[in-house]
Amino acid sequence: MAVIETVLGDITREDVDAIVTAANESLLGGGGVDGAVHRAAGPRLAQAGGAIGPCEPGDAMATPAFDLDPPVRHIIHAVGPVWEGGDHGEADVLASCYRRSLQVADELGARSVAFPAIATGVYGFPADQAARIAVATIRSTPTNVQRVRLVAFNEDTRKHLQAAVTATG
Repeated sequence: MAVIETVLGDITREDVDAIVTAANESLLGGGGVDGAVHRAAGPRLAQAGGAIGPCEPGDAMATPAFDLDPPVRHIIHAVGPVWEGGDHGEADVLASCYRRSLQVADELGARSVAFPAIATGVYGFPADQAARIAVATIRSTPTNVQRVRLVAFNEDTRKHLQAAVTATG
């Protein structure tokens, strides 16, 4: 089972084999975490995303990390659900994002992966619920990944992630 760590920071500066970005279906880049990842990785990332996209919500696809610093070698693009109140399968789609990202990481041979809080930005998924789903899914998904870093973009999100890790630890 992977060790899960929570941190506050910039996912593009993580010391991991692969980072996950909260992508939109086009994989061409967007705002929030995805915009930051695209800026850090350079323009070839959008070209690579466009070549393999679109990506359905709940799925994940990988590209090279391009201009990101080693050891990051891969970017896993996971498309989260848009929050519509919680009665439209959003939790299942979000869990699928984490499960599929770990499966893609295994296909790539990644042993360490950093995740953002998928769908909690402009997609509006409540951070506390998203944190519980993320941690429960990571803990229950068979994987060869040894270390997972949950990277929060603000202190409130970090607290929710840490609470979820502690509650299931």
